[in-house]
Amino acid sequence: MARIHLPSGAVAGNRAELVAAAAAFDSFGLVLVRRGGYAVGRVEGQRLAQSRCGTRYVQGKTKAGGWSQQRFARRRANQADAVAQAAAKAVSEVLGTRQSPLVCGGDRALIRQALELSGADKWHIARWLDVPDPRRAVLETAVGRARAASIDLNKLA
Repeated sequence: MARIHLPSGAVAGNRAELVAAAAAFDSFGLVLVRRGGYAVGRVEGQRLAQSRCGTRYVQGKTKAGGWSQQRFARRRANQADAVAQAAAKAVSEVLGTRQSPLVCGGDRALIRQALELSGADKWHIARWLDVPDPRRAVLETAVGRARAASIDLNKLA
């Protein structure tokens, strides 16, 4: 026997449940944020209907000690806040106020910050993806990965 775990969080045991759950996950939002960039998309049907991508510079860690280390840490925090604000603006522009399920990937803290800033923090996050630096190509690849289902087989299979 096989149990199919769908991206919406549903678990299907038979064909009717599988078809109904897959049809319910027809449109969703994609929010990918990492230090240095973001990509936000709205998926309708099988295609990416609208998207926004962007980059922001975030300085890497330094081995300098003392005051310099603290100054660079504050600078990195401010630069990361700028990434979250830019991603929040993109979430508002692309996803608007419709409360579709979200598929997120990247830095969880930055994503939560971006969703709070955009007012989408109460939306249902259906799935988390591991993604490289968010770019348009990564966003397009994430559409297929977000729709993928996992299958658990029992010992008899």
